[in-house]
Amino acid sequence: MRKLNSTDLFDIDEQLTDEERMIRDSVARFVDDKALPLMAECFDEGRFPAELVPDIAEMGLLGSSLEGYGCAGLNAVSYGLICQELERGDSGLRSFVSVQSSLCMYPIHAFGSEEQKQRWLPDMAAGKVIGCFGLTEPHGGSDPSNMKTHARRDGDDWVLNGAKMWITNGNLAQIAIVWARTEDGIQGFIVETDSPGFEAREVKAKMSLRASVTSELYLDNVRVPEGNRLPGVKGLKGPLSCLSQARYGITWGPIGSAIACLSEALTYTADRELFGRPLAANQAVQIRLADMALRITQAQLMALRLGRLKDEGRVHPTQISMAKWNNVRMALDIARDCRDLLGGSGITLEYVAIRHMLNLESVITYEGTETVHQLVVGRELTGLSAF
Repeated sequence: MRKLNSTDLFDIDEQLTDEERMIRDSVARFVDDKALPLMAECFDEGRFPAELVPDIAEMGLLGSSLEGYGCAGLNAVSYGLICQELERGDSGLRSFVSVQSSLCMYPIHAFGSEEQKQRWLPDMAAGKVIGCFGLTEPHGGSDPSNMKTHARRDGDDWVLNGAKMWITNGNLAQIAIVWARTEDGIQGFIVETDSPGFEAREVKAKMSLRASVTSELYLDNVRVPEGNRLPGVKGLKGPLSCLSQARYGITWGPIGSAIACLSEALTYTADRELFGRPLAANQAVQIRLADMALRITQAQLMALRLGRLKDEGRVHPTQISMAKWNNVRMALDIARDCRDLLGGSGITLEYVAIRHMLNLESVITYEGTETVHQLVVGRELTGLSAF
């Protein structure tokens, strides 16, 4: 009888195309060879590994699912596998790519003018221009309709005032996709971060996503030319469609975190001897490890099905919400349990479990909290909104 892969018990690998496997494996090598040697140190220092951005761009990982303008044009499953492998390294890496690709490049590609696409997308795909996404506000949280940031027309310009909070890449970015209320509804603007009146302040003293840049954005009478307004969308449909793109990637990313934690726990419990036998020989430990493998397998099957639906153009936002809810909760529970199995060693950055556990406390909150996604599924089942 053949030996099963401990982190792929249902042979998901066989369901992938040769191209999808090649993409996954190339990103996995990058994570193993270049990212993982840095991540514990970066997490400890609270530093984003910006030196990895050229490699990430050269591999075609920025805007990878977009067509044209220097983008790779990969399918949804390939993008998911990219997110999985990056987050196996660290949630901060996946967050950087997710924000650049799904929250910044996607709205320009989907809602921008041809001039905007030509101006920004090739340089963003090459990592020469970094973007951030300004939607969440200090008082708003899960209710983007309560937006206070506003833009008023003044001749050929727009004047923006307001504040945004919890903005990934904010202090790295050359442009910010800022959503603001106007007399004609909510609209998106490409705000160049060197504009007078624009300020990004990095959030310090974080205990999660420490290898990622998180910022507050402040806009004080920032002038933005009409040519920087995204003309293709008005209303919350714009930012919410961006979030759907990003949430899809998040359904895959935490699978990588969970695999990293389980792999580490399998090695540790096999090597660690207590009371004259390996820790892994205990029934209680095997039951816990088996439950982790079960939940990872469920998440892998859900993510793959979601990716195939997305590639067929049939994915529903509620399906993305269910997968985000399930897969992030799965990964957070596994990271916590693996941390416990490692005992005292589990609280040190010599091992990955504590880092993934702390990061996932953010991942379960951003791009829609767990509760929000539960209520999205509840609304779909009942036809009644509890928001």
